[in-house]
Amino acid sequence: MTLSATDADHIELAGRFAAGPRLFAPEEASRRFAGWLGDLDAAQAEAIAAITARCPKAEVLLQSIAEASPYLFDLIRFDPARLIRLLRCDPDRRLAELIETSSRDVAAAASEAEAMRTLRRMKAEAALLIALCDIGDVWPVMRVTQALTDLAVASVQCALRFLLRQEAGRGRLLPPCDDRPEEGSGLVVLAMGKMGAGELNYSSDIDLIVFFDLAAPTLAPDVAPQPFFVRVTQGLSRMLNSRTADGYVFRVDLRLRPDPASTAVAISTASALDYYEREGRTWERAAMIKARPCAGDAAAGEALLGEIAPFVWRKHLDFAALADVHDMKRQMQTFRGQTDIAVEGHNVKVGRGGIREIEFFAQTQQLIAGGRHRELRVRPTLQALEILATSNWITYQARDELTVAYQFLRRVEHRLQMIADEQTHALPEDVAAVERFARFLGFDSRAAFAEQLLGYLNCVQGHYSKLFEAGDPTDEATLPPVDYGAGPDDQRLAEHLVALGFKKPAMIAETLRQWMAAEYRVLRVDSTRRAFLEFVPTLIVGLSRAEEPDNAVTAFDRLLQALHRGGRLVSLLSQNKELVALVALVLGAAPRLGDMVARQPQIMDGLIDPRFFGAMPDQRELSMRLQATLADAGSYEEFLDRLRMFGQESLFLIGTRILSGTVSTQQASIAFAAVAEGIVATVHGLVSDQFATQYGRVKGQETAILAMGRLGSREMTASSDLDLILIYDFDAEEPDSDGARSLHGSQYFARFTQRLISAFTTRTNYGVLYDVDMRLRPSGRAGPVASRLDAFADYQQNEAWTWEHMALTRARVISASPAFREKIEGIIREVLTRPRDATEIANDVAEMRRAIAQEKGEDDIWDLKYASGGLVDIDFIAQYLQLVHAAQHPDILNVGTLQVLDNAARLGLLPQSEAEILRSAARLYHDLTQIVRLCVSEKFAPATAGEDLLRVLVRAGDAPDFSSLEARVKETQAEVRAVFVKLLQGQG
Repeated sequence: MTLSATDADHIELAGRFAAGPRLFAPEEASRRFAGWLGDLDAAQAEAIAAITARCPKAEVLLQSIAEASPYLFDLIRFDPARLIRLLRCDPDRRLAELIETSSRDVAAAASEAEAMRTLRRMKAEAALLIALCDIGDVWPVMRVTQALTDLAVASVQCALRFLLRQEAGRGRLLPPCDDRPEEGSGLVVLAMGKMGAGELNYSSDIDLIVFFDLAAPTLAPDVAPQPFFVRVTQGLSRMLNSRTADGYVFRVDLRLRPDPASTAVAISTASALDYYEREGRTWERAAMIKARPCAGDAAAGEALLGEIAPFVWRKHLDFAALADVHDMKRQMQTFRGQTDIAVEGHNVKVGRGGIREIEFFAQTQQLIAGGRHRELRVRPTLQALEILATSNWITYQARDELTVAYQFLRRVEHRLQMIADEQTHALPEDVAAVERFARFLGFDSRAAFAEQLLGYLNCVQGHYSKLFEAGDPTDEATLPPVDYGAGPDDQRLAEHLVALGFKKPAMIAETLRQWMAAEYRVLRVDSTRRAFLEFVPTLIVGLSRAEEPDNAVTAFDRLLQALHRGGRLVSLLSQNKELVALVALVLGAAPRLGDMVARQPQIMDGLIDPRFFGAMPDQRELSMRLQATLADAGSYEEFLDRLRMFGQESLFLIGTRILSGTVSTQQASIAFAAVAEGIVATVHGLVSDQFATQYGRVKGQETAILAMGRLGSREMTASSDLDLILIYDFDAEEPDSDGARSLHGSQYFARFTQRLISAFTTRTNYGVLYDVDMRLRPSGRAGPVASRLDAFADYQQNEAWTWEHMALTRARVISASPAFREKIEGIIREVLTRPRDATEIANDVAEMRRAIAQEKGEDDIWDLKYASGGLVDIDFIAQYLQLVHAAQHPDILNVGTLQVLDNAARLGLLPQSEAEILRSAARLYHDLTQIVRLCVSEKFAPATAGEDLLRVLVRAGDAPDFSSLEARVKETQAEVRAVFVKLLQGQG
């Protein structure tokens, strides 16, 4: 097939590709793309070849997609004719035609399923078209965001209109215009956030709030408004959000409504206005800056925004908003840690110097002055910067620099999200992955990308810090002299405490009086008392900088009362003043860590190590630190004490970094596992040597420790126990040990295992090292505590139940000789890759899940492990996929749940949309679980949890408040359970 001159003239998009991506592995990318072309029918292959011959940049762009973006390559492979059509189109005209045609088709659809199918096909084609225009540098980035927004608005309007027409057909709605049933209905759909501002990102959720008029002018007389509009809103979310064979349209987020954990998905305008007047918070004011009616009754929407305006735009200059918005930003970052700007792992949205800082820079000044200066009441970020500059609120230089940085960071954000259609904002964690990403973004190297990225991040951070962080009202040099022991009746002290930011000055003054009176046991030592009293002014300033200063003082007071000796702690904090706010956070949010400090204040020494806020130590570095700790231990008992001290200090340091946000929870999981693994290997060697001095050794003996559960998968938390199996082998011809107190083979290794467990679980002055669980060994509690290699292999091959093979997917040898490790890993792989009946496994997994639900319950949404749709569901899905597919696809195997889901999606064994649900849910659950396990010893109950803990959880869940977080958890659990049921019932 050859192209005519007329055809050639129509290759508009392909011919407009400009500065495009670079290939990371050109030969491999070329082979992959050519392989796909070879699978097409001749006419399609010829058409694409002709286009790429005429437009060489199109070929590089398509090869780059094949190399770097599984999501876009799937769109291309699914419908080659669509790709050809798009490469030949005028993109602006085609997008407009696509939206117009699809809108007509949805309106004419005979069923909801048909309407949903049309919407999803519109989304798929638009997503590919917009990506081609972005990657090929055909459209500037803000045209891309507007195109995505136009698509979202059209989708919401089409779906809502379809639903209202159905209701009109049933006689529940009596619209004056059949073609536009929303007019006059009193139903308002507000687009929030980036959708409201015309700034949607490539894989964005759409944030909507749905309001309705209680009078509901067009409802039939016998129809109650609230249940009607709630049902319509649920239908709207279903039509857009549900994953079908055609994918989804947009993920719909309805959680920006007032108190989303306890209100329906649609609320009356009267209730909403009452809420905003009584309880509305600064973050809700900031969110309303971008609110725009996008569907429903347009006139009612504009009227509603007019009524909400007094809440958003205050009559006087509102400088209090400055501190509130900065607190919001600190909740997403931290007061320390993410102040560092990096490349690998950096979050270009909420990280230091990121998109959110530019948005807050503009929004805060809009909130401060928008009440008196109406020209500042604009939605788009760049438009706000322009008006701030022309109104002399910021310099033109700030406008220009922030504008260019914003556009660059949005391009980075889009390209990250194009890889797998995930709502992600973080760059890859390792250098090689960033190198690959940099090429996909169009840079020649990671170095070139890093130079530009760091330049923009530092520029943004500079402007942001000048607005939010210049000057310090609590600078000690400017503080007036006050009597800290004067008590709550002293007016001067009260004014001083209020100026520092305390909200309960009387309570703080009384606490200070007790401190200055040295009433606590720890202050009875003269040297400690003198040092502490000198430190109090600095301490109270440091605590005032905590996110909740009053809570920080209360938490520190509890610590003082619990301390047996405090000289070391007082000295540490007085010499390292920047630690005070960090310690306040730890004490306020995590009483469990506070108790550790009270018992062993020396565990805080690690906080002043310059490495504390650097990269997490790897396995090798941890082993070196452990060896240094144990180097001169004089006895077995001292050895165990030092091990426990090392373990507690490591737990404290990792936990503190979780709370301060300086490590991701995934990094923390790996770090907890690395510490445990190093300790296990050390104890294994120590006990082996010590045991041999009494009982000798068995000829040819080998022992290995097999980690199962969370240690095996490297998904540990601060409270994880160790699921271990000990496997041994020896020379069968000489089964007796050669020591003075000889033991027969199996007896030798059983007693050795008991000695090993005792080393972990014996309580010393420093507590217990770890709880050890060996129930996952062959035959469970009924079986021997140690298994010989051949017996382990035989059991796994011939006797083990499905649940035991599920557990085996996480098995990892963590201490053994290389040869013995290889033997065990070979047995495990052989077991996991044998063919299995999918239906049988599905039934077993479903039955096991039902049994766990009966035993543990599944109704408490904050039991993140066992709740319906919780971690157990995700773990079981990953384990099920491995058991049924590993025979044909051994590359699916991995001990980590997230990696298994990635592997399954890459191998085509799990739809990308379902993989995204599960990955996103797993990350959310891990984030929250790490904090709950770190901070709470008992069951987590929001009603009794402290404000500091709730705030840390909100930060971890990237939510504006706890109500929104709770709503997100509920929705996520419902999505996960739906995938679980669909996957297993499809086989069961």
